[in-house]
Amino acid sequence: MMTIYPVIRLAIPKPHLGPFHLHLHHFAKIPTRHSPIARPQTRTYTNLHPGVPPPTDPNMSRIVVTGGSGKSGQYVINELLAAGHQILNLDLMPMTHPDVHTLKTDLADSGQVFNALSGQWTLHEPFPEGLPPRPDAVVHLAGYARNMLVPDNETFRANTQGTYNIVEAACKLGIRKIIIASSVTVYGGDANYPYFPIDEEQDVNPTDTYALAKLCNERVARGFAARFGVDIYILRIGRVIEPEEYNGEIFYSYVHEPEQWKVHGWSYIDARDLGGMCEAAVRTDGLGFQVFNATNDTMTNVRKTEEFLKERFPGTPIRRGLEEFEAPLSNAKIKRLLGFREKHPWKKYFTLWEGGDRDREGENGSN
Repeated sequence: MMTIYPVIRLAIPKPHLGPFHLHLHHFAKIPTRHSPIARPQTRTYTNLHPGVPPPTDPNMSRIVVTGGSGKSGQYVINELLAAGHQILNLDLMPMTHPDVHTLKTDLADSGQVFNALSGQWTLHEPFPEGLPPRPDAVVHLAGYARNMLVPDNETFRANTQGTYNIVEAACKLGIRKIIIASSVTVYGGDANYPYFPIDEEQDVNPTDTYALAKLCNERVARGFAARFGVDIYILRIGRVIEPEEYNGEIFYSYVHEPEQWKVHGWSYIDARDLGGMCEAAVRTDGLGFQVFNATNDTMTNVRKTEEFLKERFPGTPIRRGLEEFEAPLSNAKIKRLLGFREKHPWKKYFTLWEGGDRDREGENGSN
């Protein structure tokens, strides 16, 4: 007589992959690896398919931008388009730009990330035969833009999981250039800086969740760059300023209340200049893993830099001579290695010198 055994179905819980809203470490010092600047290399497009021509200029690239619908992302995309690059935007929010397709993608889902980075660049009916063209670079801006948008554990989960998935997929798909948005908050904000100017060699030990997640992402990037031999450039981005914010609350406070802005290193980044930094990073090959402060040239108040720092931090050494109004959070490395040149100094736009009426539309925030 045959015995029939019941079939037992096990309910295996799936990990939570909640919506990843897109905007813009063993916790020790992360050293940077210096290597000579490689001359721009001519890229050869071998995986094209009908209907998708290569860029007309061999120095132009196909670039995937994550979080391109957000505050920083829209300016970055505009700068990349102006330089002639072709863009695919991965975001959960739409972007209305006639030259950019937005693919709704949850970056916390590794399957979606692999598929998005190896898929089509625009809608065709039907899709052309053959493999879609592989991206030349990924610019990863997506993530919660600061603390207190969601609970801390969700900030950490979404921002680290999304970055890990992007870096892993890009490396395993053979994408040779990855640019990752980090933050100047990794320097610790209200912690005492060990020396001035604040450069990329300083030890970093942040204490808030947003900055801790950024530091974790830097460590992930360093490991993958070493394993796969790719270029991964980290941009430690200052507080992003849009053109209309120069005469708003944030910059008024920068100029007239400098004692409040140690947390930002008395520095900022113009959203358009951030786009210029990303374009410079796309064009510069062969540096391996690098960390760059992504800030503008000039201190965000009217005091002479050395005079201001010696007055407020008399016991902190100044390791080199500073230019008269040089930002304490130094961008010297990104200028030296990537050839970045500022186009939008804040004094070109700021007009509230006498502390007149304030436009309070631009509220405080992080990058």
